[in-house]
Amino acid sequence: MNKAAVKKTLITTLAIIVIGVAAYFIIPVSVPFILAGCTAFLLEPIITFVKRKWNWSRQLAVGVIYTISIAFISFLCYLTVTQLIAQVINMSKQMPMYIAKLTGIWVQMQGNIAKYTENLPVEVADSIQKTMVEFTNKLEMSIVNVFNYERITAFLGEMPSFLVSLLVYMIALFLFMLELPRLKEAFFARLKPSTEEKTRMIMNRLKDAVFGFMKAQFLVSLLIGGVAFIALLLIHPKYAISMGLVIWIIDVIPFLGSILVLAPWAIFYFLIGNTALGVKLLILAGILLIIRRTVEPKVMGSHIGLSPLPTLIAMFVGLKLFGIIGLLLGPLLIILIMALKEAGIIKMQWKI
Repeated sequence: MNKAAVKKTLITTLAIIVIGVAAYFIIPVSVPFILAGCTAFLLEPIITFVKRKWNWSRQLAVGVIYTISIAFISFLCYLTVTQLIAQVINMSKQMPMYIAKLTGIWVQMQGNIAKYTENLPVEVADSIQKTMVEFTNKLEMSIVNVFNYERITAFLGEMPSFLVSLLVYMIALFLFMLELPRLKEAFFARLKPSTEEKTRMIMNRLKDAVFGFMKAQFLVSLLIGGVAFIALLLIHPKYAISMGLVIWIIDVIPFLGSILVLAPWAIFYFLIGNTALGVKLLILAGILLIIRRTVEPKVMGSHIGLSPLPTLIAMFVGLKLFGIIGLLLGPLLIILIMALKEAGIIKMQWKI
Protein backbone atom coordinates (compact mmCIF):
# COMPACT_ATOMS: atom_id res chain seq x y z
CA MET A 1 0.00 0.00 0.00
CA ASN A 2 1.50 3.35 -1.03
CA LYS A 3 1.73 6.41 1.18
CA ALA A 4 -1.19 8.18 -0.51
CA ALA A 5 -3.53 5.26 0.19
CA VAL A 6 -2.34 5.04 3.80
CA LYS A 7 -2.83 8.77 4.25
CA LYS A 8 -6.31 8.61 2.75
CA THR A 9 -7.25 5.70 5.01
CA LEU A 10 -5.97 7.49 8.10
CA ILE A 11 -7.83 10.68 7.21
CA THR A 12 -11.04 8.75 6.58
CA THR A 13 -10.70 6.85 9.86
CA LEU A 14 -9.98 10.05 11.77
CA ALA A 15 -12.96 11.78 10.15
CA ILE A 16 -15.25 8.90 11.11
CA ILE A 17 -14.00 9.02 14.71
CA VAL A 18 -14.45 12.79 14.92
CA ILE A 19 -17.94 12.59 13.44
CA GLY A 20 -18.86 9.77 15.82
CA VAL A 21 -17.62 11.66 18.88
CA ALA A 22 -19.35 14.84 17.74
CA ALA A 23 -22.58 12.96 17.12
CA TYR A 24 -22.36 11.40 20.59
CA PHE A 25 -22.40 14.84 22.19
CA ILE A 26 -24.52 16.75 19.67
CA ILE A 27 -27.39 14.34 18.95
CA PRO A 28 -28.79 14.26 22.53
CA VAL A 29 -29.20 18.04 22.55
CA SER A 30 -30.47 18.14 18.97
CA VAL A 31 -33.46 15.85 19.37
CA PRO A 32 -36.08 18.58 18.63
CA PHE A 33 -34.30 19.48 15.39
CA ILE A 34 -33.85 15.84 14.37
CA LEU A 35 -37.52 15.09 15.02
CA ALA A 36 -38.54 18.26 13.19
CA GLY A 37 -36.43 17.31 10.18
CA CYS A 38 -37.84 13.78 10.09
CA THR A 39 -41.40 15.07 10.41
CA ALA A 40 -40.86 17.60 7.63
CA PHE A 41 -39.41 14.85 5.45
CA LEU A 42 -42.50 12.71 6.06
CA LEU A 43 -44.87 15.59 5.31
CA GLU A 44 -43.06 16.62 2.12
CA PRO A 45 -45.08 14.34 -0.23
CA ILE A 46 -48.31 15.80 1.14
CA ILE A 47 -47.04 19.34 0.57
CA THR A 48 -45.99 18.46 -2.97
CA PHE A 49 -49.39 16.90 -3.68
CA VAL A 50 -51.25 19.96 -2.36
CA LYS A 51 -49.09 22.31 -4.43
CA ARG A 52 -49.77 20.38 -7.62
CA LYS A 53 -53.44 19.74 -6.91
CA TRP A 54 -54.48 23.32 -6.20
CA ASN A 55 -51.53 25.18 -7.72
CA TRP A 56 -50.62 26.78 -4.41
CA SER A 57 -47.35 28.43 -3.52
CA ARG A 58 -45.08 26.47 -1.23
CA GLN A 59 -45.57 28.98 1.59
CA LEU A 60 -49.35 28.57 1.46
CA ALA A 61 -49.18 24.77 1.22
CA VAL A 62 -46.73 24.59 4.12
CA GLY A 63 -48.89 26.89 6.23
CA VAL A 64 -52.03 24.84 5.64
CA ILE A 65 -50.40 21.43 6.16
CA TYR A 66 -48.52 22.67 9.23
CA THR A 67 -51.70 24.04 10.79
CA ILE A 68 -53.67 20.87 10.05
CA SER A 69 -50.88 18.65 11.40
CA ILE A 70 -50.52 20.59 14.65
CA ALA A 71 -54.30 20.73 15.07
CA PHE A 72 -54.64 16.98 14.48
CA ILE A 73 -51.86 16.09 16.93
CA SER A 74 -53.30 18.50 19.50
CA PHE A 75 -56.76 16.97 19.06
CA LEU A 76 -55.44 13.44 19.62
CA CYS A 77 -53.50 14.57 22.68
CA TYR A 78 -56.57 16.37 23.99
CA LEU A 79 -58.76 13.29 23.59
CA THR A 80 -56.21 11.04 25.24
CA VAL A 81 -55.45 13.36 28.14
CA THR A 82 -59.10 14.23 28.82
CA GLN A 83 -60.10 10.58 28.85
CA LEU A 84 -57.26 9.68 31.18
CA ILE A 85 -58.06 12.61 33.47
CA ALA A 86 -61.72 11.61 33.51
CA GLN A 87 -60.77 8.09 34.51
CA VAL A 88 -58.42 9.37 37.22
CA ILE A 89 -61.12 11.68 38.61
CA ASN A 90 -63.65 8.88 38.58
CA MET A 91 -61.15 6.59 40.28
CA SER A 92 -60.34 9.19 42.92
CA LYS A 93 -64.04 9.60 43.75
CA GLN A 94 -64.37 5.89 44.33
CA MET A 95 -61.00 5.53 46.05
CA PRO A 96 -62.43 5.33 49.61
CA MET A 97 -64.60 2.41 48.52
CA TYR A 98 -61.64 0.74 46.83
CA ILE A 99 -59.46 1.21 49.91
CA ALA A 100 -62.17 -0.32 52.08
CA LYS A 101 -62.39 -3.28 49.70
CA LEU A 102 -58.62 -3.72 49.68
CA THR A 103 -58.54 -3.57 53.47
CA GLY A 104 -61.25 -6.22 53.68
CA ILE A 105 -59.42 -8.41 51.18
CA TRP A 106 -56.18 -8.07 53.14
CA VAL A 107 -57.85 -8.91 56.45
CA GLN A 108 -59.55 -11.90 54.85
CA MET A 109 -56.25 -13.01 53.34
CA GLN A 110 -54.53 -12.80 56.71
CA GLY A 111 -57.32 -14.85 58.27
CA ASN A 112 -57.05 -17.47 55.54
CA ILE A 113 -53.29 -17.67 55.95
CA ALA A 114 -53.64 -18.09 59.70
CA LYS A 115 -56.29 -20.76 59.16
CA TYR A 116 -54.30 -22.72 56.60
CA THR A 117 -51.05 -22.55 58.57
CA GLU A 118 -52.39 -23.38 62.03
CA ASN A 119 -51.61 -27.08 61.59
CA LEU A 120 -48.19 -26.47 60.07
CA PRO A 121 -44.94 -26.45 62.03
CA VAL A 122 -44.23 -23.17 63.76
CA GLU A 123 -41.16 -22.54 61.62
CA VAL A 124 -43.12 -22.97 58.38
CA ALA A 125 -46.00 -20.79 59.57
CA ASP A 126 -43.59 -18.08 60.68
CA SER A 127 -41.80 -18.25 57.34
CA ILE A 128 -45.07 -17.83 55.43
CA GLN A 129 -46.10 -14.93 57.64
CA LYS A 130 -42.69 -13.33 57.19
CA THR A 131 -42.89 -13.73 53.42
CA MET A 132 -46.31 -12.08 53.31
CA VAL A 133 -45.11 -9.18 55.45
CA GLU A 134 -42.05 -8.70 53.23
CA PHE A 135 -44.22 -8.79 50.12
CA THR A 136 -46.56 -6.19 51.60
CA ASN A 137 -43.65 -3.96 52.58
CA LYS A 138 -42.11 -4.21 49.12
CA LEU A 139 -45.44 -3.41 47.49
CA GLU A 140 -45.87 -0.42 49.77
CA MET A 141 -42.34 0.80 49.04
CA SER A 142 -42.89 0.39 45.30
CA ILE A 143 -46.02 2.52 45.43
CA VAL A 144 -44.28 5.11 47.58
CA ASN A 145 -41.29 5.21 45.23
CA VAL A 146 -43.54 5.80 42.24
CA PHE A 147 -45.46 8.62 43.86
CA ASN A 148 -42.82 10.05 46.17
CA TYR A 149 -42.14 13.76 46.47
CA GLU A 150 -38.75 13.65 44.76
CA ARG A 151 -40.10 11.96 41.64
CA ILE A 152 -43.04 14.33 41.38
CA THR A 153 -40.88 17.42 41.86
CA ALA A 154 -38.33 16.09 39.37
CA PHE A 155 -41.10 15.50 36.85
CA LEU A 156 -42.50 18.98 37.39
CA GLY A 157 -38.99 20.40 37.17
CA GLU A 158 -38.58 18.87 33.72
CA MET A 159 -41.79 20.41 32.42
CA PRO A 160 -40.29 23.83 31.51
CA SER A 161 -37.49 22.12 29.59
CA PHE A 162 -40.01 19.91 27.82
CA LEU A 163 -42.17 22.89 26.88
CA VAL A 164 -39.15 24.77 25.53
CA SER A 165 -38.14 21.71 23.49
CA LEU A 166 -41.69 21.39 22.21
CA LEU A 167 -41.72 25.05 21.17
CA VAL A 168 -38.35 24.65 19.44
CA TYR A 169 -39.66 21.55 17.67
CA MET A 170 -42.73 23.36 16.38
CA ILE A 171 -40.72 26.34 15.11
CA ALA A 172 -38.05 24.10 13.59
CA LEU A 173 -40.72 21.96 11.92
CA PHE A 174 -42.23 24.97 10.17
CA LEU A 175 -38.82 26.20 9.02
CA PHE A 176 -37.76 22.74 7.83
CA MET A 177 -41.01 22.42 5.88
CA LEU A 178 -40.28 25.72 4.15
CA GLU A 179 -36.59 25.09 3.47
CA LEU A 180 -36.51 21.35 2.80
CA PRO A 181 -36.24 21.55 -1.03
CA ARG A 182 -33.38 24.03 -0.78
CA LEU A 183 -31.61 21.92 1.84
CA LYS A 184 -31.96 18.82 -0.32
CA GLU A 185 -30.59 20.57 -3.37
CA ALA A 186 -27.69 21.97 -1.36
CA PHE A 187 -26.90 18.46 -0.15
CA PHE A 188 -27.09 16.87 -3.60
CA ALA A 189 -25.02 19.69 -5.07
CA ARG A 190 -22.05 18.36 -3.09
CA LEU A 191 -22.32 14.93 -4.72
CA LYS A 192 -21.06 13.61 -8.02
CA PRO A 193 -23.77 12.80 -10.60
CA SER A 194 -23.34 9.05 -10.16
CA THR A 195 -23.33 9.34 -6.37
CA GLU A 196 -26.34 11.64 -6.48
CA GLU A 197 -28.32 9.14 -8.53
CA LYS A 198 -27.55 6.29 -6.15
CA THR A 199 -28.26 8.43 -3.09
CA ARG A 200 -31.62 9.55 -4.46
CA MET A 201 -32.57 5.96 -5.20
CA ILE A 202 -31.64 4.83 -1.69
CA MET A 203 -33.47 7.74 -0.07
CA ASN A 204 -36.59 7.09 -2.14
CA ARG A 205 -36.49 3.43 -1.17
CA LEU A 206 -36.19 4.27 2.51
CA LYS A 207 -38.89 6.93 2.22
CA ASP A 208 -41.27 4.40 0.68
CA ALA A 209 -40.44 1.98 3.48
CA VAL A 210 -41.10 4.55 6.21
CA PHE A 211 -44.40 5.60 4.67
CA GLY A 212 -45.31 1.95 4.22
CA PHE A 213 -44.51 1.33 7.87
CA MET A 214 -46.74 4.21 8.96
CA LYS A 215 -49.59 3.06 6.73
CA ALA A 216 -49.28 -0.51 7.97
CA GLN A 217 -49.17 0.69 11.57
CA PHE A 218 -52.34 2.69 11.01
CA LEU A 219 -54.19 -0.22 9.38
CA VAL A 220 -53.20 -2.65 12.13
CA SER A 221 -54.20 -0.15 14.79
CA LEU A 222 -57.62 0.25 13.16
CA LEU A 223 -58.11 -3.50 13.43
CA ILE A 224 -56.93 -3.50 17.05
CA GLY A 225 -59.15 -0.55 17.92
CA GLY A 226 -62.18 -2.15 16.30
CA VAL A 227 -61.68 -5.47 18.09
CA ALA A 228 -61.09 -3.67 21.39
CA PHE A 229 -64.25 -1.58 20.99
CA ILE A 230 -66.43 -4.61 20.19
CA ALA A 231 -64.93 -6.60 23.06
CA LEU A 232 -65.40 -3.76 25.53
CA LEU A 233 -69.03 -3.44 24.45
CA LEU A 234 -69.46 -7.01 25.66
CA ILE A 235 -67.40 -6.95 28.85
CA HIS A 236 -67.49 -3.30 29.98
CA PRO A 237 -70.01 -1.24 27.94
CA LYS A 238 -69.71 1.85 30.14
CA TYR A 239 -66.18 2.57 28.95
CA ALA A 240 -66.33 0.96 25.51
CA ILE A 241 -66.20 4.19 23.51
CA SER A 242 -63.76 6.15 25.66
CA MET A 243 -61.30 3.35 26.38
CA GLY A 244 -61.64 1.95 22.87
CA LEU A 245 -60.57 5.34 21.56
CA VAL A 246 -57.67 5.51 24.02
CA ILE A 247 -56.54 2.01 23.03
CA TRP A 248 -56.66 2.95 19.34
CA ILE A 249 -54.68 6.16 19.90
CA ILE A 250 -52.07 4.36 22.02
CA ASP A 251 -51.86 1.46 19.57
CA VAL A 252 -51.43 3.68 16.52
CA ILE A 253 -48.23 5.04 18.08
CA PRO A 254 -45.38 2.70 17.08
CA PHE A 255 -43.89 0.43 19.75
CA LEU A 256 -46.49 1.11 22.46
CA GLY A 257 -49.50 -1.13 22.01
CA SER A 258 -52.82 -1.65 23.72
CA ILE A 259 -51.35 -3.73 26.54
CA LEU A 260 -50.09 -0.49 28.12
CA VAL A 261 -53.74 0.41 28.71
CA LEU A 262 -55.33 -2.96 29.38
CA ALA A 263 -52.72 -4.43 31.74
CA PRO A 264 -52.86 -1.63 34.37
CA TRP A 265 -56.63 -1.51 33.97
CA ALA A 266 -56.89 -5.25 34.67
CA ILE A 267 -54.52 -5.00 37.65
CA PHE A 268 -56.68 -2.23 39.07
CA TYR A 269 -59.77 -4.44 38.97
CA PHE A 270 -57.83 -7.30 40.52
CA LEU A 271 -56.85 -5.04 43.40
CA ILE A 272 -60.41 -3.92 44.09
CA GLY A 273 -61.65 -7.50 44.05
CA ASN A 274 -63.34 -7.59 40.63
CA THR A 275 -61.39 -10.63 39.48
CA ALA A 276 -63.79 -11.58 36.69
CA LEU A 277 -63.45 -8.24 34.91
CA GLY A 278 -59.69 -8.23 35.45
CA VAL A 279 -59.39 -11.66 33.84
CA LYS A 280 -61.55 -10.56 30.90
CA LEU A 281 -59.36 -7.51 30.32
CA LEU A 282 -56.20 -9.62 30.46
CA ILE A 283 -57.71 -12.08 27.98
CA LEU A 284 -58.58 -9.15 25.72
CA ALA A 285 -55.01 -7.86 26.02
CA GLY A 286 -53.71 -11.30 25.04
CA ILE A 287 -56.07 -11.53 22.07
CA LEU A 288 -55.06 -8.08 20.82
CA LEU A 289 -51.39 -8.97 21.23
CA ILE A 290 -51.86 -12.20 19.25
CA ILE A 291 -53.75 -10.34 16.51
CA ARG A 292 -51.02 -7.72 16.25
CA ARG A 293 -48.16 -10.21 16.19
CA THR A 294 -49.99 -12.36 13.62
CA VAL A 295 -51.24 -9.66 11.28
CA GLU A 296 -48.43 -7.12 11.64
CA PRO A 297 -45.66 -8.98 9.75
CA LYS A 298 -47.90 -9.65 6.74
CA VAL A 299 -49.35 -6.13 6.58
CA MET A 300 -45.97 -4.58 7.29
CA GLY A 301 -44.22 -6.67 4.67
CA SER A 302 -46.75 -5.85 1.96
CA HIS A 303 -46.40 -2.12 2.60
CA ILE A 304 -42.64 -1.81 3.04
CA GLY A 305 -41.67 -4.13 0.21
CA LEU A 306 -40.62 -7.26 2.09
CA SER A 307 -42.24 -10.65 2.23
CA PRO A 308 -43.76 -11.65 5.60
CA LEU A 309 -40.99 -14.08 6.64
CA PRO A 310 -38.02 -11.67 6.23
CA THR A 311 -40.14 -8.97 7.87
CA LEU A 312 -40.86 -11.20 10.87
CA ILE A 313 -37.20 -12.23 11.17
CA ALA A 314 -35.99 -8.63 10.84
CA MET A 315 -38.49 -7.39 13.44
CA PHE A 316 -37.59 -10.15 15.90
CA VAL A 317 -33.82 -9.72 15.51
CA GLY A 318 -34.19 -5.94 15.69
CA LEU A 319 -36.23 -6.27 18.87
CA LYS A 320 -33.58 -8.46 20.48
CA LEU A 321 -30.68 -6.23 19.44
CA PHE A 322 -32.09 -2.72 19.77
CA GLY A 323 -35.17 -3.08 21.94
CA ILE A 324 -38.59 -1.75 20.96
CA ILE A 325 -37.26 0.61 18.31
CA GLY A 326 -35.64 -2.40 16.63
CA LEU A 327 -39.09 -3.40 15.37
CA LEU A 328 -38.64 -0.57 12.85
CA LEU A 329 -34.86 -0.57 12.55
CA GLY A 330 -34.70 -4.26 11.65
CA PRO A 331 -36.83 -4.07 8.49
CA LEU A 332 -35.30 -0.69 7.58
CA LEU A 333 -31.82 -2.20 7.76
CA ILE A 334 -32.86 -5.02 5.43
CA ILE A 335 -34.39 -2.50 3.01
CA LEU A 336 -31.25 -0.35 3.20
CA ILE A 337 -29.08 -3.35 2.32
CA MET A 338 -31.39 -4.19 -0.58
CA ALA A 339 -31.27 -0.57 -1.79
CA LEU A 340 -27.47 -0.52 -1.55
CA LYS A 341 -27.38 -3.75 -3.53
CA GLU A 342 -29.71 -2.32 -6.19
CA ALA A 343 -27.51 0.78 -6.39
CA GLY A 344 -24.45 -1.39 -6.95
CA ILE A 345 -22.73 -0.24 -3.77
CA ILE A 346 -22.94 -3.72 -2.25
CA LYS A 347 -22.09 -6.52 -4.63
CA MET A 348 -23.21 -10.01 -3.66
CA GLN A 349 -22.96 -11.84 -6.96
CA TRP A 350 -21.51 -15.08 -5.68
CA LYS A 351 -22.32 -18.75 -5.93
CA ILE A 352 -21.24 -21.87 -4.08
